[in-house]
Amino acid sequence: MNRYLRTSLSEMLGIEHPICLAGMGSQGRATPPALVAAVSNAGGLGVIGGANLSPSELRRVIREVRALTARPIGVHLIMPAKHGNGSLNRAEVRKQLALQFPQHVAELQRLMAQFGLVPHQLDADIVVSQAATADGGVSGPRGTPESILEQQLDVVFSEDVQVVGGAMGPVDAIAQRARGRNVEVLALATSVTQAIRFVQQGASIIVAQGAEAGGHIGRIGTFALVPQVVDAVKVPVLAAGGISDGRGVAASLALGAAGVWVGTAFLVATECAIPEAHKEQIIAGRSEDFSANRIYSGLPMRGFRNAVIQAWEASGLPTLPSPYQKVLMDDFNAAAAAAGRWDLHNNPAGEGAGLLRAIRPAAEIVDDMVCGACEALSAVQATGHHH
Repeated sequence: MNRYLRTSLSEMLGIEHPICLAGMGSQGRATPPALVAAVSNAGGLGVIGGANLSPSELRRVIREVRALTARPIGVHLIMPAKHGNGSLNRAEVRKQLALQFPQHVAELQRLMAQFGLVPHQLDADIVVSQAATADGGVSGPRGTPESILEQQLDVVFSEDVQVVGGAMGPVDAIAQRARGRNVEVLALATSVTQAIRFVQQGASIIVAQGAEAGGHIGRIGTFALVPQVVDAVKVPVLAAGGISDGRGVAASLALGAAGVWVGTAFLVATECAIPEAHKEQIIAGRSEDFSANRIYSGLPMRGFRNAVIQAWEASGLPTLPSPYQKVLMDDFNAAAAAAGRWDLHNNPAGEGAGLLRAIRPAAEIVDDMVCGACEALSAVQATGHHH
């Protein structure tokens, strides 16, 4: 493959292709070392989704990736939002659920019975994470979101990592530690206002994520958001949301982006470790099967509209705010995972799933995106010279 898509991002990071693996959550299953390394080795940027990993787990994953590639890699974390009742642990939230929202607790029990699941609670002492999924019976790291982030950053800055990213809250904490080191600070924005704020806080790369994306999302579509963010900030902008092939890459570059941040298309990579049932839902699903709702997390989150979401919608019950809805449904997820019923477990994925047809190696996905983008761009140039 001698085709290159050279952009300011390729120059900044020293990578061949401005194609980045989105640092997705899901307890490390969405971005296992094999996938991260495969994307970097294919000339893109592999990014570890570190949100729900304990500091020791995160160090282990970074070192596993480093054993597989010498190329640039990134780590993506969740920044604690400045507000929110982040200090509540699961036991306290469950107590409040029983007292204040008995109907919702009853609905959870009804769903369990409907799908033949046995209760399987997550550890009560764990502080509720802001990641899209606390799942599979894994409780996540212990401590306050702030103390966990500090420990995660200690790990990242003591290992060989080139890009550190943040979603949700402010990125000052990362930017302060990145100063004077050869580390780029990436921030995920779902609006122009957010993008500007993150650059003021020290972000050197902005991901402009449109509502088509999987997981927690904003409200503005990729096509409308990307050029506005490009106009508003003076740093490289990555387009995210609904980009599954080379045409999406070409469109992003045409909108002024310096590269792409791709999640869903890599969820169906051979190296991705999400459950097979989830890969099958993504491949079989059409774009309209990936709806945004608050059912699994209390915050707007796009994922496969499975039987559980349909049953909840049919119940007519409103969803609770975060963290109540999340704790309720994390217990459902844990029960589904314990029973091996991944088809009932939430599957965060984006509308770009409609373009995905097969499970294949990450290197092939990257190559196809590069080839497809070059073809799309040259096709446009060939027809565009009628002044």
